[in-house]
Amino acid sequence: MPYVNIKITREGATTAQKARLITGVTELLQKVLGKNPATTVVVIDEVETDNWGIGGETVTVRRQRGS
Repeated sequence: MPYVNIKITREGATTAQKARLITGVTELLQKVLGKNPATTVVVIDEVETDNWGIGGETVTVRRQRGS
């Protein structure tokens, strides 16, 4: 039973976009590894940009200064 955890920043991904991610990942695991879609679990975690850091600073700060 594959378990895939996708983490994205919470910045407006639509319900339809998230559904496409879930479908796409499930199909990819079936095509590449022969995994059963009925037992494939995909979880999307949306993280606030204040809670996501890169290079020692938050994504919020990086985006404010244009990095």
